[in-house]
Amino acid sequence: MLNGKRILLIIGGGIAAFKALDLIRRLRERGASVTPVLTQAGSEFVTPLSVSALAGMKVYRDLFDLTDEAEMGHIQLSRSADLVLVAPATADLMAKMAQGMANDLASTLLLATDTPVMIAPAMNVRMWDHPATQRNLATLRADGITVIGPNDGDMACGEFGPGRMAEPLEIVAALEGALRAGPLAGKRVLVTSGPTHEPIDPVRYIANRSSGAQGTALGAALAASGAEVVFVTGPADVAPPAGVQVVRVQTAQQMLEAVQAALPCDAAVFAAAVADWRVASASDRKLKKTRDGMPKLDFAENPDILATVSQMTQGRPALVVGFAAETNDVVENATAKRKRKGCDWIVANDVSPETGIMGGTENAVHLVSDAGVEDWPRMGKDAVAQELAARIAAALE
Repeated sequence: MLNGKRILLIIGGGIAAFKALDLIRRLRERGASVTPVLTQAGSEFVTPLSVSALAGMKVYRDLFDLTDEAEMGHIQLSRSADLVLVAPATADLMAKMAQGMANDLASTLLLATDTPVMIAPAMNVRMWDHPATQRNLATLRADGITVIGPNDGDMACGEFGPGRMAEPLEIVAALEGALRAGPLAGKRVLVTSGPTHEPIDPVRYIANRSSGAQGTALGAALAASGAEVVFVTGPADVAPPAGVQVVRVQTAQQMLEAVQAALPCDAAVFAAAVADWRVASASDRKLKKTRDGMPKLDFAENPDILATVSQMTQGRPALVVGFAAETNDVVENATAKRKRKGCDWIVANDVSPETGIMGGTENAVHLVSDAGVEDWPRMGKDAVAQELAARIAAALE
C-alpha cells in the first residue's frame, strides 16, 4: 500500500519523538521512503544519527543551511513528497501551523507545501485540553489537515488522559488510508458508535446491549474507501478500527460535545446507540438499601445528537445518516424518525431478541430516504458497512 510512496517526516520536540524511530522502520518495511526533518527541540530527544541510520536518508535541520539549499532547497523539499507527516506534532508546532508562522525549517516546509499534511499530536493532557490548542486544532482541520490521535493514557509527566501520540502502526494505517485512491479520498466523515453509559452513582449506570460492531465495521469501510474518519465511540465491546481518529466518550452529553468538536465534515453517520435518558442528578456516592425502600431516580432527557446535527443552519454535513434500532413496526417507526429528526437517511433494523442482531455478527437493514425504502438482505456487518460506504461515496460525488 505504501510501496514507492515518499513521506516527509517532521519530528517535533517531545518524549514521543522516540516513537518516530519505530515509525520510520515501519514505513520503510512497507516500501515507503522517509525524508526526515528534525526540529531543534526534537534533537533533544532523538539524535540525527539514529534518525538518519533508520531512514537511510540525510536528516534536514537548518533553514539556512547553504549546502542543503544548494542541493535541494526547502521549497522543493516541501513539495517532493506524497505526504507530509508531523509526528510528534507538539502544541508549539500546531500553533505555528495554525497561525501560518515560518521561522524555522519545519514550519517553513509546512507553509510552503502543496501536498497533503497529517499530524500526530502529542503533549500534556492539560496542554491538549487548553482552549488555545483546541482552537488551533479546529483551524488545522478546517484547512484540510488530517489528524491521527492523540490517544488516552499515562503521560511521561505522570498525568493521565488524552495526549499520547498514536502508536506507529496506527499512524501507518492512517497513512495508508490517506494515500489510498478511493471514492471517498479527500472526504471527512464522522461516525458515532457503541453505547453510552449514563451514571446512576459511581458504580452503576444505564446502558444497552450495543457492541459497537456495526460502527467499527462502518468506520473501517469508510477508511478503506479513502475517507478521513473521525470515530466517536462510547464504551463498546468491539475495538475501534485502525487508521481512524478515535475519540472515546462515556455519556450522551460527552458524545454531543465530541461530535460538535469534530465538525465540519462532509458526512456524518450516527450508528451509536445513545441512551434516551439519564438520571437527572447522579449520586456521588453508592446508593444503599434503606428501610424506606428503593431509592427514587428522577430522569432527564438526553440531548438529541442526530436532530442537533441534522437541523444545523450552518456547517451541516452534506449527508447526515441516522440509525434506528426498533423492536416493532421497524419501517414505519424509522420513516417517522427520519422526518422528525431531519436527517437524510435512516438505516433501520429489527433488534428484537429473537433476531440476534443486537450484539451479533449479522444485520438486516432497511435504508430509508426521500427516495423510499430499500430492504437489504441479512448479511454480515462488514458487508452492510461496505455497501453503506459505497452509497455514501456515491451520494458525495
